[in-house]
Amino acid sequence: MIDYIALSIGHGLLALAFWHLFMRRSVDVDPLIEELREAEAANRKLTSTAGRNAARREGSDA
Repeated sequence: MIDYIALSIGHGLLALAFWHLFMRRSVDVDPLIEELREAEAANRKLTSTAGRNAARREGSDA
């Protein structure tokens, strides 16, 4: 009887730990990938015609 209780408590705690790990958002998000996406979006904006024109307008106002 004690063996079944020990096994169920051990497996229950492992299941609880995996559940908490599964529900964390930080496990799914890589900060480096987010940074690369933001840099790519900024670069794409600067290299487009509209982005270059906007940058020129902002530079002439200053």
